[in-house]
Amino acid sequence: MTHLQASPSSNRWRIAALCALLFIAPAHAERLKELASIQGVRDNPLIGYGLMVGLDGTGDQTMQTPFTTQSLNNMLQQLGITIPQGVNMQLKNVAAVMVTATLPSFARPGQNIDVTVSSMGNAKSLRGGTLLMTPLKGVDGATYAVAQGNMVVGGAGASANGSKVQVNQLSSGRIPAGALVERTVEAPVGAEGSFTIELNRSDFGTAQRATDAINRQFGAGTAEAMDARVIRVQAPEPQRRVGFLAQLQELEVTPTQAGARVVVNARTGSVVMNQAVRVKDCAIAHGNLSVVINTEPVISQPGAFSGGSTVVAQTSQISVNQGGGAIQMVRGGASLADVVKGLNSLGANPQDLVSILQAMKSAGALSAELEII
Repeated sequence: MTHLQASPSSNRWRIAALCALLFIAPAHAERLKELASIQGVRDNPLIGYGLMVGLDGTGDQTMQTPFTTQSLNNMLQQLGITIPQGVNMQLKNVAAVMVTATLPSFARPGQNIDVTVSSMGNAKSLRGGTLLMTPLKGVDGATYAVAQGNMVVGGAGASANGSKVQVNQLSSGRIPAGALVERTVEAPVGAEGSFTIELNRSDFGTAQRATDAINRQFGAGTAEAMDARVIRVQAPEPQRRVGFLAQLQELEVTPTQAGARVVVNARTGSVVMNQAVRVKDCAIAHGNLSVVINTEPVISQPGAFSGGSTVVAQTSQISVNQGGGAIQMVRGGASLADVVKGLNSLGANPQDLVSILQAMKSAGALSAELEII
């Protein structure tokens, strides 16, 4: 039986449980540390290419990944070992990997950082391998750290005679404290006599409130809002800057309420809205169309001694069912609970709700920005 269903009316979806997580109290004060960051205090990504050795026969197949053999030859030459020309090494315990790490702000030479190792060939597993010395470079091409060590893989697997069992990912893992910082990235915070604070979300109201809070704490004229995101703060003398920034980040600021927004994930059908969303009175007609095709075999049996043959034919029955498309009245709501109650009265599934919200926005009945991701 073939069942084609364009928009099923069964299995009604409710967004009340999801939106209940968004019922928040009126805006409350938050630390400036959660609302903004200090310009220049940032992490830096690092990347490197290296070799993983000591694998239990699960490394790269060198005939399909020639760069693994080439890398090994280059490394052996640097160690004083020359491989004769024309020798094709059949390796099973070596894998080419990419190594990534994040260099935190104010990191100093000699500090250890974690690294992530990922296979870039066709190695079956990196479990039990050892990463050889791998330079980690920044976007400028300079080496900022060197990684080496034994990797931790949070998975396991086994295969035999075509059967395979695997838990989690075996082609990547982490080396805790696996890289040693060799170079510092300078972050001259306040070197020009001022700090620059950047809000995580552009908002003129929040920028002004943060500026007022700083000026109340440290004196008028200490901070000035440049735009909806950037606040410039006068820096004290160098010996007081660390303590000044520590107090600055602990200041409590009440952010302004975000604009009304409805976010729709068209792939999963998820709909999330904030508490500023409002709806106006509107009438909505919503119906479902279900097409059912039922195919059954019909056997034609010839009579005895007739010389005929048995014939199997297919017969199909098609039925079209249309769900109730009565007009539903959605009352305007002054709170998120009213909005959820009105949308639930439609009895729509996620995909139908996306279309309904778009139509409500076009008709001017939805007072919110509709964002589809």
